[in-house]
Amino acid sequence: MSKVCQVTGKRPMKGNKYAIRGIAKKKKGIGLKVTGIKKRRYLPNLVKKRFFFTEENRFVTLRLCTNAMRTIDKLGLGTVIRKLRAEGQKV
Repeated sequence: MSKVCQVTGKRPMKGNKYAIRGIAKKKKGIGLKVTGIKKRRYLPNLVKKRFFFTEENRFVTLRLCTNAMRTIDKLGLGTVIRKLRAEGQKV
């Protein structure tokens, strides 16, 4: 199963992790120096969540990020599910 939010479409992003040495200039040091850069992935905060869909009188399980839960609170579950079905997702 891919790490993609069903509602918002958030997916893993690429980035860098920096190894830093030194003392900051504002702490009277010579400054911070980057001594190493490693590639890393930023993963979305995905959760598997069950919602009760009153229009169809059943439970719906969605894999979504926690930000999408706030979207469902704001727009309503019915609106979000209609939008997902219009995009062609099976819910």
